[in-house]
Amino acid sequence: MALDFTLAAPPQGFVDDPFPWYDALLEHAPVLVQPDGSVFLSRHADLDRIYRDTTLYSSDKKAAFAPKFGAGSPLFEHHTTSLVFSDPPLHTRVRRIMTSALTPRALQRMEPGLVETVDRLLEGLAGQGGTVDLIEDFASAIPIQIIGNLLDVPMEEREPLRDWSLAILGALEPSLTPEQLERGHAAVRDFKAYLEDLIARRRARPGDPETDVLTRLIRGDGADAKLSEIELIQNCIFILNAGHETTTNLIGNGLALLNDWPDQRARLRADPALITPAVEEFLRFRSPNQLGNRETTAEIEIDGMTIPKGTNLHLCIGAANRDPAVFADPARLDIARKPNRHLAFAGGPHVCVGLTLARMEGRIAIARFLDRFPEFRLAEGRVNGGRMRFRGYASLPAELG
Repeated sequence: MALDFTLAAPPQGFVDDPFPWYDALLEHAPVLVQPDGSVFLSRHADLDRIYRDTTLYSSDKKAAFAPKFGAGSPLFEHHTTSLVFSDPPLHTRVRRIMTSALTPRALQRMEPGLVETVDRLLEGLAGQGGTVDLIEDFASAIPIQIIGNLLDVPMEEREPLRDWSLAILGALEPSLTPEQLERGHAAVRDFKAYLEDLIARRRARPGDPETDVLTRLIRGDGADAKLSEIELIQNCIFILNAGHETTTNLIGNGLALLNDWPDQRARLRADPALITPAVEEFLRFRSPNQLGNRETTAEIEIDGMTIPKGTNLHLCIGAANRDPAVFADPARLDIARKPNRHLAFAGGPHVCVGLTLARMEGRIAIARFLDRFPEFRLAEGRVNGGRMRFRGYASLPAELG
């Protein structure tokens, strides 16, 4: 299983359940060269070290994305300009703005609005009766509203945001059909056109920089220099994308795991304070983002294997978070696991800038759902998201009890 594994042509069953292959890779081939010369890495120690070293490992993806998307294409422009796939100085400037807008004080101000959003959605679920979809009707609606609030997107203009996000992030899969590629390009074009108009309106009437991240981005608050128009637009797209699918997956995965591990659900119901470590365990056990990437800036050696400069490294977060060298009994869900040094938010200078917000969304959404519907159970027909890079559900039918 390990030696024959190819990310670009995954074995049958891998997308639905990659964990048997992760176990095999960790044991037999933690450093695996792929047919295209890239290298697949699965050990926690290797990923942790690489995330912390920005000298030998670059996040810049221009060389990798030019053949994938087409140099100068909408997806190429987006994914090579946004925060996650950039190196300093762009990464430093954008991150400072976002960090300055997501202070503990700012997040504290956001919490009442988040609670209100969650409670409104729960009330809607209660009023539906019968079977509900925990993704469509609950999990996916929360981050769209929170990120929409961060950028102060008018409520009536938020409907297309989720589809744009799914199409753009879907283009990061290891292999794409022509239809997926074109959907991604079209989503960037449409999102960019919308943001050009929104930014023009915000320049004319700035919002409160204490609560409006778009106004801060326009003004360049916290950065050494203002962002160019392209940097501004593409990082607004990034904020929505980064905060949407992964948080949807965290909430949906967490609810599914509580259904599938009734002993852990009972444990959480008996001690609601466990919701904080429970969220960390959901992040570890079924990481919303399964894969990261870096490119070597010099020749390196891992496990006696020489890896040339310019090699694309696939960092398997999903496997690293099941590494038995770090996690005791890694295939067991333990909502009180301690320590829990998972890499769901990556690490080093590129650690997810919105990790505290994501944790807060997961904690409030899952805790309040379980309090409102303690007897919920999943119905037949759950549908996996069908992706390798992002792990979650496309649909999660449930009966609320």
